[in-house]
Amino acid sequence: MIDFQPKYITFDCYGTLTAFGMSAVTRGLFADRIDADRMEDFLDDFEAYRIDEVLGAYQLYPDVIKNALKRACALWKVEYRDADGEQIVASVPTWGPHPDVPDALRTLAESYQLVILSNAADNQIGGNVEKLGAPFHAVYTAEQAQAYKPRLQAFEYMLDQLGCGPDEILHVSSSLRYDLIPAHDLRIPNKVYVNRGYEPSVPYYGYHEVKVLSELPALLGL
Repeated sequence: MIDFQPKYITFDCYGTLTAFGMSAVTRGLFADRIDADRMEDFLDDFEAYRIDEVLGAYQLYPDVIKNALKRACALWKVEYRDADGEQIVASVPTWGPHPDVPDALRTLAESYQLVILSNAADNQIGGNVEKLGAPFHAVYTAEQAQAYKPRLQAFEYMLDQLGCGPDEILHVSSSLRYDLIPAHDLRIPNKVYVNRGYEPSVPYYGYHEVKVLSELPALLGL
């Protein structure tokens, strides 16, 4: 049980609530340039460059994707096509929730105000949030914050907008790297790791761990 009553439950969106479909789209686009037995390595490099891109000066999300893809293609010495990046970006609003998410969010929303903090552009996340099927008090984006997670500026923007302190929220994410490590650094004490298998668990960062979001209401006594 979590012995804490948060003022807000704050969530990462892509990967945590919304099923992250970028690898599947990219795999299809590059099937003509990357051998199947090396595709996972290419996808790992694309992901690494996305992380690097969001740590620099703010740029719109489509540029993050296109620049990271261009760098991955350069590393692999394969053709980069602008259309590939455009197709990946265009696919994002079509992604729906993980199966365990909608019912859990509706249960949580009966007792708590729910908030999203997402590495997204304003014009793309609306479709994803609508598919979650639950009411949200607020949805904050990297475009609004002018910074992407894991930069602390993104979290600071959310806390400023909510008018609360780090100790008043429960932050929930499936990513230590983007969310739970910077939340720890910002002294957000109450955190939940939804371990969907993207990253290894590192208990040092002080969180409750669940396998699916449907386990969270019970942790809060609901």
